[in-house]
Amino acid sequence: MRVFITGGTGLIGSAVVAELLGNGHGVLALARSDASAQAASAAGADVIRGGLADLDVLRAGAAQADGVIHLAFANDFSSPEALANAVAEESAALATLGEALVGSGRPFVACSGTPVVPGRAATEADPIMTDGPVGGRGRAVAGVLELASRGVRSSAVRLPRTVHNEGQGGFAGVLTGIARQSGVSGYPGDGTQRWPAVHALDAAVLFRLALEQAEPGTSWHAVDDEGDQVRDIAAVIGRRLGLPVEPVPVETYGPLGVIFAADQPASSARTREVLGWKPQHPSLLEDLENVQP
Repeated sequence: MRVFITGGTGLIGSAVVAELLGNGHGVLALARSDASAQAASAAGADVIRGGLADLDVLRAGAAQADGVIHLAFANDFSSPEALANAVAEESAALATLGEALVGSGRPFVACSGTPVVPGRAATEADPIMTDGPVGGRGRAVAGVLELASRGVRSSAVRLPRTVHNEGQGGFAGVLTGIARQSGVSGYPGDGTQRWPAVHALDAAVLFRLALEQAEPGTSWHAVDDEGDQVRDIAAVIGRRLGLPVEPVPVETYGPLGVIFAADQPASSARTREVLGWKPQHPSLLEDLENVQP
């Protein structure tokens, strides 16, 4: 099928584009900049120019496609206000794409995060998070899933805290970036909290499977590593960068601090069983060995 994708040149999106093209699908990629347009074109995708705020462009992209995958996000965590603006922009984009697909029976795959469930690993049956710093994203994706009652084969791929490739990406990538700047490989709290993770190439396969197979209104977990302790993640980063490994204040991580400090393991047992998803690429701790001093 011909798939309209937002965020198709990011770490996850570029892997999804390659996965789609490699399995016989066509891709129409939203591109905000010349650089993104060139990258998408070089990967083999057709390009439509615009950003998430260009709602008429989103409608046009959806109209030209047999299905939609949404991955774009502003990723501005510099302040609570900037994060709120990014969430609002994405929420409007998801609502627009959903309305464009009502009654069509076409697939619409959105991304969200795995939930946090005290005392155990979150499963696909647990409700999406709708409070906290990024709760608005959860509410927007919940709206996408509700489109199942309006003739859209909507689904959500819930991503873990770190989607990685060659040692880059996700929360672990943020830890690495802060370590380079501060000279300390830090972690919030006592570091025993667990973060789930997945390789970007494995996540890409799940997005394709959801596009092709997912029943309307369903959620799936792109989780390979159920939960690595954050101090173990920081230890690999510190060793690779030659830096001391120490606890640091939660405030170090700005508006994401409360999320960084939470214990949040997640399971993907149902996803593997129902969709036949089988992660094959390196775990997070293995992949972090690619971090260069």
